[in-house]
Parts: sequence; structure tokens; C-alpha cells
Amino acid sequence: MAKRIVVDPITRIEGHLRIEVEIKNGKVVDAYSSGTMIRGIEKILKGRDPRDAWAFTERACGVCTTVHALASVRTVENALNIEVPPNAELVRNLMFCAQYMQDHVVHFYHLHALDWVDVVSALKADPKTTSEIAQSISNYPKSSPKYFRDVQNRLKTFVESGQLGIFANGYWGNKAYKLPPAVNLLAVAHYLEALDWQKEIVKVHTIFGGKNPHPNYLVGGAPCAININDENALNMERLSVVASLLDGAQTFIDQVYIPDLLAIAPYYLKWGSIGGGLKNYLAYGDLPTAGYSDVLSFKFPRGAILDRNLSEVHEVSGTKEGQIKEFVAHSWYKYSAGDEEGLHPWSGETILNYTGPMPPYDQLNVEGKYSWIKTPRWNGHPMEVGPLARMLVAYASGSKEVQEIVNATLKKLNVPVSVLFSTLGRTAARALETKLIAGWSKEFYSQLISNIKNGDYRMHTEKNWDPSTWPNEAKGVGFTEAPRGALAHWIKIKDEKIDNYQMVVPSTWNASPRDAAGQRSSYESALIGTPVGNPEQPLEILRTIHSFDPCIACAVHLYDEKGTYVHQIQTF
Repeated sequence: MAKRIVVDPITRIEGHLRIEVEIKNGKVVDAYSSGTMIRGIEKILKGRDPRDAWAFTERACGVCTTVHALASVRTVENALNIEVPPNAELVRNLMFCAQYMQDHVVHFYHLHALDWVDVVSALKADPKTTSEIAQSISNYPKSSPKYFRDVQNRLKTFVESGQLGIFANGYWGNKAYKLPPAVNLLAVAHYLEALDWQKEIVKVHTIFGGKNPHPNYLVGGAPCAININDENALNMERLSVVASLLDGAQTFIDQVYIPDLLAIAPYYLKWGSIGGGLKNYLAYGDLPTAGYSDVLSFKFPRGAILDRNLSEVHEVSGTKEGQIKEFVAHSWYKYSAGDEEGLHPWSGETILNYTGPMPPYDQLNVEGKYSWIKTPRWNGHPMEVGPLARMLVAYASGSKEVQEIVNATLKKLNVPVSVLFSTLGRTAARALETKLIAGWSKEFYSQLISNIKNGDYRMHTEKNWDPSTWPNEAKGVGFTEAPRGALAHWIKIKDEKIDNYQMVVPSTWNASPRDAAGQRSSYESALIGTPVGNPEQPLEILRTIHSFDPCIACAVHLYDEKGTYVHQIQTF
């Protein structure tokens, strides 16, 4: 008989997520994903000026920071037929790249690494052995025995004081950990170092967008003026800082992040056959090199793959109303025409319909509604989105850069292509695209500098900025690729105001409950077959869920009518 266990909340993510699984003979045989937060941004936006939407949607999440703003300005620009100047597109690309590099490094070290790295085991390491390993895989200068001994002493101080701080409540000593102490020490050292590094790269957002998180954006362009001789504008001094930050990021990624991944992966190769889940992948694509209207110029191509068939990439459209629909059969919402049929986001509704159970509760009512996340489908198919989907779509679309780095990594690890379809493959894909983006960011920077040297200072267009020129009604869609996957906003404008606004975020695709036909989405599907050695310490469940880098925010906390918290649990 299957045993039901509940992990609530899943920590080291953004937002509130509950996972319930049924375990039989040491493996997950069924799984349920429940987002335990409400999102009300769509309701807040109704009746507002479309040009202000980015400032509200960007605050749906404090981790992705820029991506909702980018999707928002694009959906308004699409609705009103606004094209942005090349410099503004390059600045957007640079902010996109900076976000990815910071987000992926933070995910690997601070959100996901503790699923693979036994922190307390690092106390048993010989710093000299760790140093030898570090120097054998990288030229990174911080690799002496003294450096690793100092890190070990810091960690020892934490443990002896009884205050592990950020390392408290871990499943240390769990048999699912496979790294030797020396590699654990290497990872812990870089965990701490990444905390310092990640705050540097986001300065790119401050230079171009005024601040981080939530840098400024602008419909029709970028919110910074170029004047190479003005201390209050985007001048050569600030552009030189951007160049230095991009150089530093590339060094950290090439000499720390990628070598660490390659050092850890060989100990967990069996996870190359666990956690594959869905066989369908969706990417909206991004990083235009010849204007956003030229989809074929994207560094990340747009497309969909079905049944892991890498020989065919299907066209993806946000305007064909039969392609993308959201369902609420198992979500705490309702539709005016009934809950069995899906709605395209242009016709989307956000009508709350909480049917219980009232928290705290032992189990979800999985036969009915059990999540605050809607269930999107592409042509009726559940789709995985995120780094793995992006890399697979790019690989299948013929991107030479992606094919070369994927093939080289598979050869280095001596593993088949099938390893990509797994928890380990998802984690590796994130690292590989980070390396690609580090290089692409340098290309975008060079193009921006070249334009400036050629006298092109344009950062904004005035075309269609004046509401008096707008049609009485308009609708648009704005695509981007958030670090966690395909993100799109849909807007309907009427009489110069927002009439309807809908956001379908990456974790809507991945973390959603079943649809009306009973099809599982990514999280639920990926957990099937996952081995769980100790149900009291479900480390393996966390590995697969964290490989998606969940972000359940885009929401507000759930309160009862008296304004008090209704559910709170402390866990690792």
C-alpha cells in the first residue's frame, strides 16, 4: 500500500509550494503539486494606463526582478505597434544576460547545491586534497590549501557554536549524499564566495535601470540616456564599469561554476535517468540580434518539441487563440462558462474560488481543486519550460553554439544524449546556458559601444507614445524567457486603459495541477519513479523539484478574514 507524505513548504524557492507524494516500494508512484499563494496582479492592473503596467507586474517577484517588466513593455509595444531603437534592444539584452548569470549562479549554489552537497561532511575534508582537486579542474586563483582551511575553520565555528545559520535544518549525513568530504568542502567554499559575487553582477541593472531589484523599464525603449560626456547620463565611465562586471561574471562562470558542476556530476550520474517527467518542451525564445520582430535572429530560438522528437520543432504563437489555454479544473478559480474548458489569456478570467480544505490540513483534496496555480496547455499538451527546454529547442533548431557545448559536455562526462531528459540534465542545461550567455553578453556590449561610436545615441521612440493616437481597442502579447522558463503577458486595451491583463509564468506551466483530462504537469510528472530512501528526509524529492528552480511568487500571501496567517511551517 502506498504511503502519502507531505513536504510543505518546499524551501529554498521563491514563494509557497506544497508537494504531496505517494511512495510504494521506496519510489514515488503519484505526486501532487499545490501552489499555496494567490496572485492578484491582474485585478490590480484593470483600468490603469498600459504604460505603467511594467512597474506593477515586475513586483510580482523579487527574484526574477526584470523579466515581468520586459514581458510587460513588450506586450504593450505589440498591442500599439511600437518598435524600439537598436540601442534599447541591446540594453534590454544586457539586463537580461546579467539577470540570468546572477540567477543561475544563485540557484546552483544557494538553492540547489545543498541537495547534492553535505555541508557538515566538509569538516572531515583535508584542505590539501581539496586544493589539489580545485587546481586540477580550474585556474581560479583562490585554490590554496590555506584558503580551504580558512573556509573549513569558519564552518567549524558555526557548528561548534550550535548556530549553523544558513546551514541549519539540513539533512546532513543522509545516505543519498555521495560526494567525498574534499569535494563537499570545495562546494561550500564556492557557496560562500558566490554570495559575494552575485551582488556585483546586478550592478548592471543599476547602471541601465537605476536599481536592483526591480530596475526601471520604459515602453518604447530603455530608461537611460546616452551622453558620453555627461556625469548624469550613461557615459563612458559607467559603460566601462559594465564591461568590467561582464568580464568578472565570465571569469566566475568559467572558472568556478562550470568546473564545480563537472566535479559534482560524476558522483550523481544515476540522476541522469531520474526525474525526466514530461516529454514535451516549450520555449518562447529571446535575445534578439536583429530586432525583436525578427524571431529567427534570437539567440534562444522559439518553438516546441513533442515526445522528445529533436528532429521537429513546432511553431509557437501567442496570438492563435487555440494554441495556449489555461484550465482551472483543479485550481482554486472558476470560469464564467464553466471550469472544464480552457481560456486563451486574452479571454482569461481571474475569479477566486477557494473550495477548501481549510488549513491546516493533512491532505489535499486531489479529486477536486487543490492549487492556486492555473493549468496552461499548448495545443492540449502539458509542457516543460526552463533551461532544459530552451537548450533542447535551440539544439533541435540547429543552433551551432548550443550543439557544440552540449555535445562537448556529454563527451566529457561520457554519457549519452538521453541523460539530458532528467533531473541532472535540467541542472546541467542551466549551467551550460549560463556559459553561453556570459559570452553573448560581451557581444551585445560590443555592439552597443560600436553604435555609440558611430553616433547612434537613440534609446527611445516617440511613435505611438501619445494615447490620443491609439485605437479605441487593441490587444497584444509580450514574450520573454525568464530564467525559469517561458513567460508571457497578454493585454487588452480599451479607451486608453487596461481592460484585461493575464500573466502565464514559468511555474504556471511547471508547477500546475492536473488538467481536466487528468494530465500531470512538469513537477508531478517528474517525481514519478523518484527513489526516496528516507521518507522522513525526502532529499530526493527536493532534488527533482529544485532542478526546476520553482518560483511561486507572482502572488500575495493568503490571509483569513481577520488578517492573520492561516498556515506556517518551518522546514529545511
